[in-house]
Amino acid sequence: MLYELTDTSKVTHLFEGWQETLIYSCLQRVMGKIFVTDPDSPRSAMAYVGCFAFYAGEADRELVMNKPDGFVIMTPQNKEWEACIEACFPEAKKVTRYAIKKKTQFDRDYLRKMTAELPGGYELKEIDEKTYDMCLSDPLTRDFVSSFESKEKYLEIGKGVVIIKSGLIAAGASSYSRYKEGIEIEVDTIEEERRKGLATIACAALILRCLDEGLYPSWDAQNMNSVRLARKLGYEFDHEYTAYEVS
Repeated sequence: MLYELTDTSKVTHLFEGWQETLIYSCLQRVMGKIFVTDPDSPRSAMAYVGCFAFYAGEADRELVMNKPDGFVIMTPQNKEWEACIEACFPEAKKVTRYAIKKKTQFDRDYLRKMTAELPGGYELKEIDEKTYDMCLSDPLTRDFVSSFESKEKYLEIGKGVVIIKSGLIAAGASSYSRYKEGIEIEVDTIEEERRKGLATIACAALILRCLDEGLYPSWDAQNMNSVRLARKLGYEFDHEYTAYEVS
């Protein structure tokens, strides 16, 4: 049986050294949840936020089998957890993701020059009540805001920008999640607007807004295109890691 842990200090040591801001969100109880099979003396834990689940401590089959509903990206702490996930979900898609170094020192002037390259006919806007609803209307832009429990919660602790063309969202960058010290960036561009530099502009604008408010704009890359965009913005690649996509 799974239990949602309210006293997350009981599992902080299990995630020690794992530099993943989505885990921070759960441990800090900003958003997301921590699940365990032993609420009194947990030796294993799952941190879950958005569609990501992170498994730490002793590999626990029950914790893996009782995954949240729907599509989940399972991230194991070690080889034991990898074996457990593969045994529980042999149909899972094993993927490589790319961690980006934290504590990047950004060149603000360089980022401002990027935002100044917004083409004519496009408008850069903060995600507010109106643009929040626009994000939800398209499956591609939904992830800009959907990890938050409500519109009110996103407007309270989330942060994002969108690029508007002809009244529609062409691209955007937003907080996929929030932790006390910063955000995790989600970025995308609708297919017909790609290869115009819009994602770069949106990310640069969001990073600048975060820095102005003393927040760190964390980045994790799904693929090498994301790594290349991160490097363009000033981030540095750290390491590859394994994850499993489970429907």
